[in-house]
Amino acid sequence: MLDECVRSLHGQTLQDFEIIVIDNSGQGLAKLLPAVHDVKIVIENQANAGFGAAINQGIAASHAPFIAVLNDDAAAHPEWLEHMLTASEKRYEIGMCAPQIRLAGEDKLDSAGMLIARDGSSKQRGHGEPLSTYSRPQQALLPSGCAALYRRDMLDEIGGFDDSFFLYCEDTDLGLRARWKLWECVYVPAAIVEHRYSSSAGRASALKAFYVERNRLFVILKNFPLPDLLAAPLFSMVRYFWHMLYRRQGRGKAAEYNGGAGSLPVIAVRAWFAAIGALPRLLRQRRIIRRHARATPKQFRRMLATYRISERQVAAQ
Repeated sequence: MLDECVRSLHGQTLQDFEIIVIDNSGQGLAKLLPAVHDVKIVIENQANAGFGAAINQGIAASHAPFIAVLNDDAAAHPEWLEHMLTASEKRYEIGMCAPQIRLAGEDKLDSAGMLIARDGSSKQRGHGEPLSTYSRPQQALLPSGCAALYRRDMLDEIGGFDDSFFLYCEDTDLGLRARWKLWECVYVPAAIVEHRYSSSAGRASALKAFYVERNRLFVILKNFPLPDLLAAPLFSMVRYFWHMLYRRQGRGKAAEYNGGAGSLPVIAVRAWFAAIGALPRLLRQRRIIRRHARATPKQFRRMLATYRISERQVAAQ
């Protein structure tokens, strides 16, 4: 998959960029890339450092004014970079760009930017829907970390990705921190990426269930205004209800999980305890975010409502 990913970058209409590969395999797998690939830097981690930490390594190794992120299980169409850069350069306030991410081999969307539920769960906007659903450029909440363009000035101001997330939701956290600073995100449907959905980490594993649940709590504790934070546990219960109902019916995200229904509550409890253990750090980060915010809580709450997805929809996807 990595070979196909890098080949798609060599085929870009815009060629004024450098390629940095961060190898999180702990096995030196990036060395297997064919020698024909012009990769400036390969950073090899002795063990999996996590998604956010790996991207931060790539950012630190580059001096470019824009940072494009692309998962190894994704391949970009030739005009991907050019269209994103053109859209991002229209106004300085645009700090993030979300391309049209398609499910590989299907004429369906994976992501047209991200949405967020009242319990902090984030989901891909338009996931599984026809490509025509989001065919026009428009504002978005934030991009999926699978494929995105970020302005370096924005990353420098908000501090990059939070390494502690390790896996999942770090893109949501970064995007919300940027929105507190009034940075904007645009969705560019002409910038196209084909994504082999969850090929790297699995579709519904115990590992994924734990990190998604724990990191959802990290997101709300750091970023949600107080009224939304206090209400979030109630909406969590609503989502849990729909997960259990859909699992009985053999559909939805919980039905994909093969570890047994009884283990899902155990994973949720573990995630809550992990978040409680991290509470002092999360509250310190929360204070820093609010102290330096340019958006008011009222503006931020209105923004969250604009890009809302229901807990039932989260459970159904």
